[in-house]
Formats: sequence, structure tokens, C-alpha cells
Amino acid sequence: MDTDTAHRAILGLLQTYFDGLYHADTARLGEIFHPDARYVNTVDGHRTNLSVPEYFALVDARTPPSQEGQDRRDKVLAVEIGGPNMAFARVEMAMMGRVYTDFLTLVFDQDRWWILAKVFHFELET
Repeated sequence: MDTDTAHRAILGLLQTYFDGLYHADTARLGEIFHPDARYVNTVDGHRTNLSVPEYFALVDARTPPSQEGQDRRDKVLAVEIGGPNMAFARVEMAMMGRVYTDFLTLVFDQDRWWILAKVFHFELET
């Protein structure tokens, strides 16, 4: 896969990521999170490290920002292709009174891109 094709595919994955979070839709998120992926929260000096099922349980328990009528603000800050099977994305999304910065490690496996690790931090919106 050439770099332009990979970049377009990753941008599509990131759109699905934003949609899944805004709608708290774990079926949609399940399309892009690798089954072995990890969710790591680095807020307030504490580290949470969850599996995909553990993370999706948190998402399923929340009221979707879309149902609360929250504005949607998300953006891709950077995408870096590190080789034919590896990439990195830095994204930002504001929801639930917080501004999240996510570092997403991506792998190309089974003919598609997946999120293998999500490491994030958030600040309260001001």
C-alpha cells in the first residue's frame, strides 16, 4: 500500500473513531479497535490500562454526547506513517466537558488498519 492510500485509509478510520465516540457506539468502535488493543488513561498521574472489552463497557455505560445535544468538535492533529504496517495519529476531541488528546498507535493487519493502542489525557473545558 502506498503512503497516500494508507493516509486516506487512516483518515477514514479516524472518522469512524470520532463517530463511535460521539455516539458511544461500541459496534462502530469494534470495527477499528484491534481485538488485542489497549486503552491507557494518563490523567492526574494515575494510569488506567484496559482491554478492549473493559474499555467498551465504559463506553456502553455512558450517555452518548450526541443524545445530549453536545456540540461535536474533533480534529486530526497529525498522522505519521512509520512503515507498511505501522502508523501513529494524534487527535483531539471535545466532549463531556473535557478536551481529549489521544495518541493512537495503528497497525496494518488482515488487510486493514486497526487501532492497537489508545493513550490519552484530558483537560476540563474552560
